[in-house]
Amino acid sequence: MSSVPERSEIDEEYKWSIESLYPDDEAWEAAYESARERVDELRVYEGRVDESAATLRELLTTYEDVAREVRTVVQYAKLRSSEDTRDQEAQAMTSQAQALSAEVSSAVSFLEPELQALDESTLDAFREEEPELEAYDHYFDDVRRQREHTRSAEVEELLSELSEVLDAASETYSMLTNADMTFPTVEGPDGDDVEISQSNVTTLLQKPDREFRERVHEAFYEEWGDVRNTVGTTLSKTVKTHVKMADARGYDSARAAALDGPNVPVTVYDTLVDTVHDQLDALGRHAELKRRALGVDQIETYDLYLSLTGEESPEVPYERAKELVIDAVEPLGEAYQSRMADGLESRWVDVYENRGKRAGAYSAGTYDSQPFIMMNYQDDVSSLYTLAHELGHSMHSELANDAQPWQYADYEIFVAEVASTVNETLLTHHLIENVDDDELRAHAIDQYLERFRSTLFRQTMFADFEQRIHEHAENDQPLTPDVFDQLYGDVKETFYQTDAVNVDDLIRREWMRIPHFYYDFYVYQYATGISAAAAIVESIREEGASAAADYRRALEAGGSEYPLAVLDIAGVDMTSADPVESAVGVYDRFLDRAAELLDLE
Repeated sequence: MSSVPERSEIDEEYKWSIESLYPDDEAWEAAYESARERVDELRVYEGRVDESAATLRELLTTYEDVAREVRTVVQYAKLRSSEDTRDQEAQAMTSQAQALSAEVSSAVSFLEPELQALDESTLDAFREEEPELEAYDHYFDDVRRQREHTRSAEVEELLSELSEVLDAASETYSMLTNADMTFPTVEGPDGDDVEISQSNVTTLLQKPDREFRERVHEAFYEEWGDVRNTVGTTLSKTVKTHVKMADARGYDSARAAALDGPNVPVTVYDTLVDTVHDQLDALGRHAELKRRALGVDQIETYDLYLSLTGEESPEVPYERAKELVIDAVEPLGEAYQSRMADGLESRWVDVYENRGKRAGAYSAGTYDSQPFIMMNYQDDVSSLYTLAHELGHSMHSELANDAQPWQYADYEIFVAEVASTVNETLLTHHLIENVDDDELRAHAIDQYLERFRSTLFRQTMFADFEQRIHEHAENDQPLTPDVFDQLYGDVKETFYQTDAVNVDDLIRREWMRIPHFYYDFYVYQYATGISAAAAIVESIREEGASAAADYRRALEAGGSEYPLAVLDIAGVDMTSADPVESAVGVYDRFLDRAAELLDLE
């Protein structure tokens, strides 16, 4: 029987170096208490933002000091929780840390309303008197542009204090799906029992045995059926929270509120969805190639993850994956490449799945720490690409942290998903052009096509669904599990408007397994990210070092500019349909290569 090990069974070299934050939980507890005692240092500045330039500078400096301490406390707790979501002590630490973070937000909730109340002449005088304040110019502009959506200091404080409560539905969903749900075992192709998990289900659906894929599909989604009322309630409450918060701040919609944070026009979202809808023939062509590869009249939704090669992924051990990813990023420069290599040897990555470990993958860290990558490596090509993806995020953070002061080191997700996908794209070209392994090359082309399908098309499909369920709530229409099933099924059928695919009833439950729907209009940025990344890599391949330098400058910009301006540094205009159309063109060309290589036309 295939089983998932306990964390204690994983070698230390394959675990992230969480001790670089704090040597143990006792040290974390001491840091937590120290940070907690400092929160009151912020409250003494309430009502004094306009007092003097010196007072404003002191407030911003104190806020940075306290926030940096608290973020490290929060990061450690979240990492500990991700290691084993069943660990009640780690869950308690995370709860404490989140409460402390909310307390800091509450203590400084007066800052933005008071900054917005300053007249321009006073702020100009403050800058002249205290030149250090000029480093906050972009921050001041970002705060002051949102004046009409900021409420009184009292209301802002209340909303900050409620942040932990408002996240309750999302936290409940996370605990249910990562800690409490246990998925069944099914008979494997060789007759042994195979345990399904959130982390391995996609890998299992890539197995060549079609009857096995069908068993996995049915067992997995039938298990979700047992919790459909709970999951339906958590998503419904989350959507309503988004809607109510947007209304409280005077926005026309939850989507407008979410996109205003990074200052991205709603038209960017609409342009993405509309352009992808116009290009669905390419997605249908991919499905048709899969149908031919399988030699069937129609493919089922559990066939969509299958490789066009018709074979299981070749084995890619983690050590080889590291070498391939490091070699692939050579076009980004020696300094970028060597820093990534050093990070992989410094235990940035928590590599393998263990019981209770959070599903999926992410990159995290703070201004004062190394990056931390959580993944569930499965020794296959998909995991190789996930490693490249998360390293893109980590290197983005490293470059931004080096180049920017604390207040500008954080960057918006809209930009972050570009960095991760540039790495994936460079990896694809490297595997195709430089690796002497025909099987791996074929799977690299297939994997890149899968990344396009699952990122540009699938994430846009999710964005379409997300907009529909929020509009439902905004129109005071009920959001029940049956409604979610209907809306999701409608979107799925729209995207797979081809006779090659049968959209079955079970796949209508797929919305239940997508945690990103709790993230408030997050998923569209994966699709814009892959579009921008495709354009950037094309420039790097055509122009070489100069384009790579422009790209690195965009990464180094961090949050010192608005996201669209950051991408402009790299030569990409995401306000137009051009990058999305260009990305679909790249997808089409790779479909041509796959069809020719595998004789599927």
